[in-house]
Amino acid sequence: MTGGAKKKMPDRKGKSAIETKGWQLKLYVAGQTPRSITAFDNLKLICEEHLEGKYHIEVIDLLEKPQLAKGDQILALPTLVRHLPEPITKIIGDLSNTERVLVGLDIKPLC
Repeated sequence: MTGGAKKKMPDRKGKSAIETKGWQLKLYVAGQTPRSITAFDNLKLICEEHLEGKYHIEVIDLLEKPQLAKGDQILALPTLVRHLPEPITKIIGDLSNTERVLVGLDIKPLC
């Protein structure tokens, strides 16, 4: 039996799920429509300003892969789904109302 070097996992004690996994966001769209592009642009601006690079956006075009709508129960487009941090939340629309998006993603509390 040969002894191989073990990879050391980074120490993650005391870090929150956001710090270790980041924000996992899925944006469901239907092609490169003006509304879809606006939603992505708005989301990117919000993430850059408020999540400081600790996020991952996956854009899912349902014209190319319509079967993926079932998993997140997508009924309208564009729809943003936050998978992490939990709980899962959804926001429908072009994300132009920044305040609503921040509250919906639980980045900013209702005041």
